[in-house]
Amino acid sequence: MENSTIYALGTPAPSRARPGALAVIRLSGPRAADTLIFLTEAHAFERGSSARDPSLPAPRRMALRTVYDPLTAEPIDRGLAVWFEAPYSETGETMAELHLHGGRAVVNATVAAIQKLGFCRLADPGEFTRRAFENHKLDLTEAEAIADLVAAETDQQRRQALQQMDGALHRLYEDWRTLGLHALAHLEAAIDFPDEDLPAGLDDEVRTSIRQLRADIASHLEDPRGERLREGLTIAIIGPPNAGKSSLLNLLARREAAIVSETAGTTRDVIEVHLDLGGWPVVLADTAGLRESGDAIEQEGVRRARARAEAADLRLLVLDATTDWKAAMAKLTSSGSPWDAAHDIVVVNKVDLKPVDAVGVVGLSAKSGTGLPELLARLERSAGLLMEQGDNTAAPLTRARHREALVDAETALGRALDVAEVALAAEDLRLAMRALGRITGTVRIDELLDVIFRDFCIGK
Repeated sequence: MENSTIYALGTPAPSRARPGALAVIRLSGPRAADTLIFLTEAHAFERGSSARDPSLPAPRRMALRTVYDPLTAEPIDRGLAVWFEAPYSETGETMAELHLHGGRAVVNATVAAIQKLGFCRLADPGEFTRRAFENHKLDLTEAEAIADLVAAETDQQRRQALQQMDGALHRLYEDWRTLGLHALAHLEAAIDFPDEDLPAGLDDEVRTSIRQLRADIASHLEDPRGERLREGLTIAIIGPPNAGKSSLLNLLARREAAIVSETAGTTRDVIEVHLDLGGWPVVLADTAGLRESGDAIEQEGVRRARARAEAADLRLLVLDATTDWKAAMAKLTSSGSPWDAAHDIVVVNKVDLKPVDAVGVVGLSAKSGTGLPELLARLERSAGLLMEQGDNTAAPLTRARHREALVDAETALGRALDVAEVALAAEDLRLAMRALGRITGTVRIDELLDVIFRDFCIGK
């Protein structure tokens, strides 16, 4: 890791239209304390003061300080300064922070002052968190959780990210790795000391451990909660043309997201909006009307609608109350369709034109909003049931990167159980442990780190 001192604005950059009330500028690296002295004591840079200078505030204590231009000694702002000794900081390095007023002129002048020192550089995206990982302050699952927490849009996403940041996944995967390494040690003993009297039943104990580990990983892979929560529950609005699907999308989105027209076949492609549904993140997709058509473009729209309905976690079937909606419902929810009666919802629209009173369906007027509270309650209930599927006591799988490594581990464990040769079983078990290590960062792969941390915002 480059031994440089980095800096970045840790709060949103102020603009002319929206200046910030406060701005936090963060520094990390061997000369972070020097930077703080040179910026908060006039003429300190000229004198070449060091981090041992008595003007440096006590570590971990906020102190009121004036920030100066290091070359001209001109005051820039008056705010709070704090520094943290290594390794007792977020990154494990010496860190410093300036808490200043959030106007553009203050921020720009302070950043320019840091640049004039000549020994600090602007941090890359995610570099503060990467340095924390490099200095063993957190593992990769916890680092990813920080990014998820920053990006969280709903309370449920925030809770999941916080749970992962507290080490829930780290503990789970490291427990599995410990179990696997224990079994591997027994296999290695059998290979290295074939003539020794090893404990009776050792082979059975190893195979039992491998079976248990493989079963735990398989169960974890089958739990969809974490990925659904992180990416958003997908809900497809399906139904025949002119039933009011686009009107329903606009009603739920509370904006004109889709074009509404009396002309059938207006919606040709899938239109998506993101919603917060009772704390659950939702991706709501309006699709083309399901019907037979001779129009090639509409046919493609219908194909995409069916594909989206098949892939969705939840479906909203919208029907027209002024038509034979019961026959249409029977056709679209028949055997062979992706319809899930336990979670999917039938919405009969246009009840302002023809009232509907039927068990199990939601009567709605997308025009007036009649029936919307009942529909939202049904949606939240179905979303909650889907999100809570699986073992609610265990930390859920959250990322495709984790899934890929876990599939590799499960596959290698299966081979270890199938092979009779002890040396080959040990090698497969070793590969499984290496796959688990990739998740937490126990096995170092620099290219993997670049992918993970480059998506962070600067200042994190």
